[in-house]
Amino acid sequence: MNNQKTIHITERGMRLMTKLLCTASVLLSVCFASCSKDDDAKTFQLSGECMIESIALDGYTGNIDLKSRSIEVRLPEVYDASAMKVTALKISNGATCNIQQGMTLNMNAGKVMHVTNGDTYLDWTLTVLNDEAKITQFVINDIYTASIDQTAKTVTAYVPASLGVTSLKPTITCSRYATVTPGSGVVQDFTNPVTYEVVNNTAKATYVVTVVAIDKPKALFIGAAPTMNDLDIEAKTACQWMLGNVPNSLYASFEDVKNATVDLSECKVIWWHYHVDGGLDGHDIFVAKATEALKAKNQLRAYYEAGGALLLTRYATNLPSFIGTTGDDEWTTPNNCWGQDEDKAELCNSPWEFAIYEGQTSHPLYNGIIEGDQPGHVYTTDAGYHITNSTAQYHIGTDWGGYDNHAAWETRTGGKILGVGGDGAVVAWEYPAKGGKGGIICIGSGCYDWYSYTYEAGYTEKFHKNIEIMTKNAFNYLTK
Repeated sequence: MNNQKTIHITERGMRLMTKLLCTASVLLSVCFASCSKDDDAKTFQLSGECMIESIALDGYTGNIDLKSRSIEVRLPEVYDASAMKVTALKISNGATCNIQQGMTLNMNAGKVMHVTNGDTYLDWTLTVLNDEAKITQFVINDIYTASIDQTAKTVTAYVPASLGVTSLKPTITCSRYATVTPGSGVVQDFTNPVTYEVVNNTAKATYVVTVVAIDKPKALFIGAAPTMNDLDIEAKTACQWMLGNVPNSLYASFEDVKNATVDLSECKVIWWHYHVDGGLDGHDIFVAKATEALKAKNQLRAYYEAGGALLLTRYATNLPSFIGTTGDDEWTTPNNCWGQDEDKAELCNSPWEFAIYEGQTSHPLYNGIIEGDQPGHVYTTDAGYHITNSTAQYHIGTDWGGYDNHAAWETRTGGKILGVGGDGAVVAWEYPAKGGKGGIICIGSGCYDWYSYTYEAGYTEKFHKNIEIMTKNAFNYLTK
């Protein structure tokens, strides 16, 4: 008996089957095509067909990170990487690579290793790292940042005399892979200098750490917060820089100044860098927001009139109108101000800058700045930096504000213009020392920014170093 059955397929059914088969074919084609792409190959790990299994340069074996597809070859502290031979290389069976065993590479810059196997490929990054044994940051009690002399291998920190030096906890940051003894976080008695040993494979270094307790600071960073750690991140970043770069400097609150719990008798410069999320626009809002500062205005005025200098940046540039710098006219505060929240900062797609005012290119504030494309301009950020654009400037013109031109501004305020924005707004200025009073440098440009909450891929710091350069220049100038 014949048990076979005949299946009759209608024309409509045949068309449906053909359509399904074609769809399946397309899906398979898309799948196989997508597997040849770098991202999907990374996702599906296609049988390791484009793997770098081992590599050595001049006999130094590379450390392979599969997750990041990066290879790092560690070298002795002093080793010339400009002509390194690929002495070993093993890749997946059947694969080829643009870098081959026996080749000589200049490893002063990283290399991309392009591994191909059929329709699949993966890119790997090959770099070298010389052993380095450095202390890169030294912070006492999570507050007082020390200055580090890498040439002399010395570390110097300043702390208030009230804190003492017999029981302090340093937080130490070292070069990658390096270890330090005594260790970070180990409480120390700094009555005498303490020696720290840093070791990283072939690299070794010895640092001598000195902690100085001071009751009469030479420079002071002030703010409304009771301690530096309580400052907003923008001001804290600026303060940390000062403590690590300006000798004999401390942080003090306006309350400390008002109550004379900090001795200003030897203080040469007081710096206030005042940030407010969302900006601070105008005299009345400053009065409402800067209450702690204005409680200490009499003490600050006495300090200024006795010859003490001030560095006032961002919204702190309002202060001179309240301590008698501009005479009895309290309404000489910046008339054109704005800003953004720190966590919503604007992305700089290219470097930001402001112009040096005519005749001021040789002003000490601008000594040694890193120059950009436009001569006579100060570049302060780099592409990929996030900036709040917090601005406290003077609009110039007959339309509003009472400053018809630059000469009118200088006449009314008694100040000297140092920098201007693209529309001629006054963004940096000084009140020269005279009549026994101290000098004041003010920077209200939105370009003057210390902290970026994140950085875009590829960000490289170049012009942002001008913030530190200008600030250091301001301290040197005001001290003299």
